[in-house]
Amino acid sequence: MNLRRTLGLAALVALAATALLAQGKPKGKDSELRTVRGTVVDKEEAPVETAVVYLKNIHSQDVTTHLSDSDGTFRFSGLDRNVDYEIHAEREGWTSPARSISNFDNRKEFVLTLKLDRKKTAK
Repeated sequence: MNLRRTLGLAALVALAATALLAQGKPKGKDSELRTVRGTVVDKEEAPVETAVVYLKNIHSQDVTTHLSDSDGTFRFSGLDRNVDYEIHAEREGWTSPARSISNFDNRKEFVLTLKLDRKKTAK
């Protein structure tokens, strides 16, 4: 009887361990999101504070903005992996070239340097 109980307990432990391993890493909505972060710099590569960083959802045409911090850094998080984005920065008449973030690129995090190196043209 004691052997039967021990084998039953061992089988139960093995079953529980298998179930836990099979679950693996939880695949929630967070695993499908991405982040874009980086620094805005001027022509001399110095960080630019309070530059407006524009992130445009190419599909919906929605634009989200952030101001760069005192060290020139910015961050956009919670971005849909299935959407293409375009990002650029502006400050006091200067602009950076637009950079594309493709939904075909499977990185979860993008680190970019946006260089304010040309005068903004009037539209």
